[in-house]
Amino acid sequence: MLTHLSIRDVVLIEKLDLTLAAGLTVLTGETGAGKSILLDSLGLALGDRANAGLIRSRAAQASVAAIFEVPSGQPLFTLLSEQGFALEEASEPLVLRRIVTPDGRSRAYVSDQPVGISLLRRIASQLVEIQGQHEQMGLADQSTHLNLLDAFGVKRDLLARTAATFHQWANARTALAKARSEMDAAAREEEWLRATVDDLSTLAPQEGEEESLAALRVSLQQDERRGEAVAAALSELTPRDRRSSNPSAALRSASRALVRLLPSSAETEGSTSTHQAQAQEALDALEKAEEALAEAEMLLTRLAADTESDPRLLEETEERLFSLRAEARKHNVSVAELPSFLASLKSRLAALDSGNAELSRLEIALTEARLAYEEAAKALSKAREHSAQKLEQAVSRELKPVKLERARFIVSLLPLAPEQWNSRGMEQSSFLIAANPGQAPGPLAKVASGGELSRLMLALKVVLAQRSDVGTLVFDEVDSGVGGATASSIGDRLHKVAQDVQVLVVTHSPQVAARGDHHLRIAKRIRNERTETLAEPLSREARREEIARMLAGDVITDAARGAADSLLEQTA
Repeated sequence: MLTHLSIRDVVLIEKLDLTLAAGLTVLTGETGAGKSILLDSLGLALGDRANAGLIRSRAAQASVAAIFEVPSGQPLFTLLSEQGFALEEASEPLVLRRIVTPDGRSRAYVSDQPVGISLLRRIASQLVEIQGQHEQMGLADQSTHLNLLDAFGVKRDLLARTAATFHQWANARTALAKARSEMDAAAREEEWLRATVDDLSTLAPQEGEEESLAALRVSLQQDERRGEAVAAALSELTPRDRRSSNPSAALRSASRALVRLLPSSAETEGSTSTHQAQAQEALDALEKAEEALAEAEMLLTRLAADTESDPRLLEETEERLFSLRAEARKHNVSVAELPSFLASLKSRLAALDSGNAELSRLEIALTEARLAYEEAAKALSKAREHSAQKLEQAVSRELKPVKLERARFIVSLLPLAPEQWNSRGMEQSSFLIAANPGQAPGPLAKVASGGELSRLMLALKVVLAQRSDVGTLVFDEVDSGVGGATASSIGDRLHKVAQDVQVLVVTHSPQVAARGDHHLRIAKRIRNERTETLAEPLSREARREEIARMLAGDVITDAARGAADSLLEQTA
């Protein structure tokens, strides 16, 4: 329900803060006091059209905030959650705020989070219904009629079953359409598919193959370079070209030449010269060098055997790697994606090959889903027809007490074309009214006046009060053109509705005002040569004076006060 309304600089209202309670709150005041401004302000917070004319003279902007308490379990929390509002159910108030600037533009907020006007209106429609001068937010909105009819007399399991079967039918349509589209696409490219699958199947790419091939290629290239280095070193020791010098032969030749410098065995009996000693040392060194060279040659030969590379394997590895990369570039995928790409192409071919059978299965599933929906929707339609009859009768019984006894209330159910069937069923509903005998029934907003529409809504709310999720009802002009017993009956019915939902009513009728649980008097005053509107909660004694004024006019008599006492006592 609406707990607070805060208004700043709207037309004649400079600053107004209202605290509202459950039950029936009546708003009274002289004509022109500003009751309509109060409703305009509330409508602004609920998403009504904004304009610069709402801003109080010399004010920088106008603003309105409406604060609501929403009980847990309300459908509104689903909408709020879908829109990203992190509100704990029933633990914190919901604040709708609107600001209007001099250029006529406005900003909207829900609990301090900026929102668009359309979302603000969606949220507000689940909190408040305004009827009368703001009939666009109440019964005149035909889109609400089907929900009201369902709330009155249709079991929720029928609604849930219809919605579920519709979504199953929609999913079946989507699945069949997708399968047909994929088959058509596959058929158009069948030749390419088969050729590509053949090529890729022949290539047979494997998971992780690029990495392993690249690593093997690097290893083989390194082996090749090591082999070349060892071979080059070995060739220097054992050149095959006769014209090239052979280190081993050179060492042996040097040794033979030195041997000639050494004395024979007979000559060694004498003293050895210094030159001969040096020659012997050189010869010994040459022998060691020859031995070292032979050992180096042996080691190099062994290393050459150990590092022997396989040029053919390297060539095959590179060919495989380059083929994979070329195929990946051709199909605009990575090498790693080639196996899954091949699998997807095979799947498309398989779908093409078995497509007719799959299409037949999906067509059967679609037919079954449609039949299930039609069965559920027809059961819902029958329940709605029964509910419509009961609602017409119940509302008709309430029309006489609100002085609409000559009117006829009709609940129309209009079948939808099959392409318009939806999760809510096969029909739409519209509430029609024939306000006078002989008058053709028509839409509420076009046939009923503002006062008639308000009273019709009151009659409907008496019937539906316990079955609506909306927590606040606002009536304007509900007592227009009536008085006496009819006004008293309207007051009784407003009070009855207020047992289940919060009701705010702007009234000129003392009989209606006397039925209020709470009473606000709207008045104007002039301060600093500026007119401003005030809203004053009334005590019991002040209520007596206000109701007496409504009965007697400007001059309040003792008789009027007595009549006011009588009205208040009747409603106590």
